[in-house]
Amino acid sequence: MPDKARILIVDDDPIVAESLADFLSREGYATATACDGSEALTMLDDALEKVGTEFGILIADMNMPRCDGMELLKGMRKNHESVVPIVVTGFGKIDSAVEAVRLGAVDYLTKPVVDDELRLAVNKAVNQHTLVHENKSLKTQLSERFGMGNLVGNDYRMQKVYDLVETVAESKTTVLVSGESGTGKSMVGRAIHTISPRSGGPFITFACGSIPETLLESELFGHVKGAFTGADNDKIGKCLAADGGTLFIDEINSATPALQLKLLRVLQERAFEPVGSTETVHVDVRFVLATNQPLAEMVESGEFREDLYYRINVVNIAMPALRDRSGDVPVLAEHFLEKHCKELGRQRKFNSETLEALRSYTWPGNVRELENAVERAVVLSKSNEIQVTDLPEQVIAVVNPGLMTPGAGAGTSANGHALPGSGQAIIPALAGGWNPMPLSTALQEPERLIILAALEANGWNRQKTARQLDVNRSTLYKKIKQYRLDEPG
Repeated sequence: MPDKARILIVDDDPIVAESLADFLSREGYATATACDGSEALTMLDDALEKVGTEFGILIADMNMPRCDGMELLKGMRKNHESVVPIVVTGFGKIDSAVEAVRLGAVDYLTKPVVDDELRLAVNKAVNQHTLVHENKSLKTQLSERFGMGNLVGNDYRMQKVYDLVETVAESKTTVLVSGESGTGKSMVGRAIHTISPRSGGPFITFACGSIPETLLESELFGHVKGAFTGADNDKIGKCLAADGGTLFIDEINSATPALQLKLLRVLQERAFEPVGSTETVHVDVRFVLATNQPLAEMVESGEFREDLYYRINVVNIAMPALRDRSGDVPVLAEHFLEKHCKELGRQRKFNSETLEALRSYTWPGNVRELENAVERAVVLSKSNEIQVTDLPEQVIAVVNPGLMTPGAGAGTSANGHALPGSGQAIIPALAGGWNPMPLSTALQEPERLIILAALEANGWNRQKTARQLDVNRSTLYKKIKQYRLDEPG
């Protein structure tokens, strides 16, 4: 943003226009003049097409032929919101001043214009234009970080996700995002908010699974002073904090029965009472909820309220597991590589062997695990080309056990964890220390390897395998399909 914004002066009297232009030029501003509103709009449009010629401030006379000051301000609202107007007239009227301010004018001057008044008005407009410019820049950065561009993948299932996100964003419809942990459910929630009409409002997150049961209702709905021991002050909950914006509720599958009941009412009436209060609070909130467990099965087992399920399952966006769209792994890896190289100020690239290793791994932690692996490789790689050996040990152990650290012992990784074929499952959560992830995610790879070993030991006889594992055949079939365990030949 230049110190001196470019100014367009609009007046049907060329003597007045040139006089103002000369004065502001001596003040250090670049200026241009127009004889009426129509010519001014044309000049504003033309300036947008050439970088460096944009106008930051407009000084316009209110009374002009063809297109007066009011018409000019109205015409600017659509394509020139960043231009800050100042209006000048020889006939000062309160009602016209109020209307001009409503249309965006920061000041209202009367003729003859006094130098000091003009100088102050232009300084005020420059400050306003700087704020507008910074705000626009911040919105662009937020859009780049949380918008649709942050959802990456060419798989047809991801294309369906993109279509649903763009379709539902414009409405207030409640959205349920389902999928395994690490598939990007929270990113979908942020994308919906970012491209919606509510993008100017708050985006508040609430994770049911990370808060003690006794504090769930207080965190979501707030409480009044004295509601319970330790409630020394009134507290605004997440629901009220999201008023005018979007509330993203994660892990709704872990909500308690009491919380489920209260949520049902909020979703129906957009109203609630803080803990310890009898006063009803009304909010304008758009709800996006996420689950990493199949809610339909939880409804059948009585773990989740049926009425709440049908209330939140208006639009369901199913996030595919990364193992089901392995073709997207190279695309995602390159996306994360660019992101973390930019953050760390480094230049790195994958060789073909590394990309193939990334594509071959099953990624039980999904997209989150892939991003962590790429970030780790960028940090630890010692050359511009990322090698397979720069990847996490659990990836190396599965795709190329021969690259593990020599001397670690037969059938074990450098950290002593068992490799495939050694009789024990690799535990990605413990490779190289503790890699934070949900327990259900950490258990997936060991479970896959155990089932695979049992199937191979029993010649892929599913009935015998199910009997040995003490599970029914339908459960085994679901696991085989889940882990894509295909019988050889």
